[in-house]
Amino acid sequence: MTVRIGDELPPRDIPSVDAEKMKTMAALLSDGNPIHWDVEAVRAAGLGDRPVNQGPTNMAYVLDMLASWSGGHDRLRRIRLRFTGNVFAGDHLRAAGTVTDVRDEDGATVADCEVRLDVVGGGTVLSGTASVTCEPPEPPEPPAPAETG
Repeated sequence: MTVRIGDELPPRDIPSVDAEKMKTMAALLSDGNPIHWDVEAVRAAGLGDRPVNQGPTNMAYVLDMLASWSGGHDRLRRIRLRFTGNVFAGDHLRAAGTVTDVRDEDGATVADCEVRLDVVGGGTVLSGTASVTCEPPEPPEPPAPAETG
């Protein structure tokens, strides 16, 4: 894969965040905060009337977008994210990014990227930077066969 500074990463769209999946994730994460499944708790917190998605799930949307582009989750080297807003049930999301640097590191092409998660028609709810390996390191040359004589 040829990677250049300024390349846009293929976006990942999440057409609608599912409130039922938030309940499941809350259980899996042992997250007892009721804003993830109880609309009354969301209202009491002054956050509106739709459940709030978990931060780790929002982060996973960005990680999946990076993995799809680079060739797998094992290609992710570094990620630094800042949560800047909430994602609510029913929101249409888009994970996207831009290549900001390309370099050789340990024999592999590494791309640094600015990444974000946006609510389509709204604002950015997560932003940060990531480094991913775009090409695996070249395998070492096998040793030449020994001459026998």
